[in-house]
Amino acid sequence: MAVKLLTLTAFGLALVATAPTLPVFAAGGGGDPGSSDQMRPGASSAPPGYRQPPAVRSSHRTKKSNKQSFLDDPGFKQGYHVAYQTIYDRHDYAAAIDQLHALGHDDYANIANLIGYSYRKLGDYKLSQVWYERALKSDPNHVLTWNYYGLWQIEQGNRDQAEYHLSRIAAICGTDCAEYRSLAAALEQPPGTGLVY
Repeated sequence: MAVKLLTLTAFGLALVATAPTLPVFAAGGGGDPGSSDQMRPGASSAPPGYRQPPAVRSSHRTKKSNKQSFLDDPGFKQGYHVAYQTIYDRHDYAAAIDQLHALGHDDYANIANLIGYSYRKLGDYKLSQVWYERALKSDPNHVLTWNYYGLWQIEQGNRDQAEYHLSRIAAICGTDCAEYRSLAAALEQPPGTGLVY
């Protein structure tokens, strides 16, 4: 296990050095609070002024077949980066959903979570829920999905469920991670304040 983690870490560092404008694919953690999301652009690769969402910790593991993993595919990385910017920079959620589907890996937790997030931002809560649950089926420890799905619960008036999501985040990354603080702050707001998350 340690050898695999070391190998993945070395691979991630090599990618940072060779592809500074593409998302950094760091070693996916096994619930380690210090590990980063494999699909989140790293600070060193972000263009000036680029706003990153909260850090994501995940235990998501990919099965590598005899063929090259889709995470190693430069076209996949570039397509993900474009969809990521479409969501967080341009707020064009409908276009992002199409871009994410076009990547062909809807069952990957990072992809399913962003599709769910995009549907939530478009106001389609039923489809958003389907995609959040799909992400958690793929990776039950995908912290950003627990965070976004918790915000979904608050928006739906399900504060008890949001508290459950908060407890899941605490179990995965503790109470000091950005995802925990974000959901806890949203839960501190009075119900019906009309905040947009």
